[in-house]
Amino acid sequence: MRVNPNNNQPLIVAGPSGVGKSAFAVELALRFDGEIVGADAYQVYAGMEVLTAQPGPELTTRVPHHLFGFLAPSEPFDAARYAAMAREKISAISARGRRPILVGGSGLYLKALTHGLADLPPVDAGLRAELMALSLEELQARLDRVDPEARQRIDIQNPRRVIRALEIQAQTGQSVAEQRQLWAAPPTLEHEGFLLLRDRPELETRIEENVRTMWRKGVLAEVAALKNIGPTAARAIGLRELRAVVNGDSDRDDASAAMVRSTCQYAKRQLTWFRNQFSFKPIDMNGLQNMRKFVFDTFPPGPA
Repeated sequence: MRVNPNNNQPLIVAGPSGVGKSAFAVELALRFDGEIVGADAYQVYAGMEVLTAQPGPELTTRVPHHLFGFLAPSEPFDAARYAAMAREKISAISARGRRPILVGGSGLYLKALTHGLADLPPVDAGLRAELMALSLEELQARLDRVDPEARQRIDIQNPRRVIRALEIQAQTGQSVAEQRQLWAAPPTLEHEGFLLLRDRPELETRIEENVRTMWRKGVLAEVAALKNIGPTAARAIGLRELRAVVNGDSDRDDASAAMVRSTCQYAKRQLTWFRNQFSFKPIDMNGLQNMRKFVFDTFPPGPA
């Protein structure tokens, strides 16, 4: 696989949770004299380093990292804000003559960065309140009536996604497909992307080990110390389960099992998104033992 070493075009490292993106991105940055820019909706938050599996000092001391752990958990965050901040980081890194390496699993954030966002209407407070009062099943049924194909395009189990699709349909008359026509156009940010893959059993084993590592690193104390959680940070996987343990309403075993299950489900949705929305080059990570050698062998020196 060839990448032009004399080109500062951003490289994107995407993939499901647990696949090994962070370590891969560091070796890629070292190979191409790069700096890393996060692309994760939850790793932006300070005080949630363990819960969101932010890169630790064993990685951040080797390569500069940006857009990790800089935001208070009380602050909301979205794809538009991320895209603007990431573009600033990309410009600054390129100006230093280095290669921007985007890494993360938040597909919507990466799509907003590479293709921009449609000019959507602002939230109608009255409509939002009406929709928020409905159950997920009622929201899904309403969306099925007005946009039967939406189930193939959004995470139908995520109430926030369903509500936003209904809001935009009510205010513009557009279906989810029509809303996303902009994304079928050529990207506004030239880039090259890689999709890291592992077989499901190996990925699930890694996810289980990651959850055990969180406990060893003190994730329960981290969550207990969190105050003033905003609407975005509140959706971090594992936060609800760990709060239940803190409050004495659950135990470690039940919380761990729920965290593994939720992460595996999320990983499946991530893969579906990346395969549907991007044409990234797949990279098989199964059975990988030596990350540095693997990256060097995958991207040998020489012109593209």
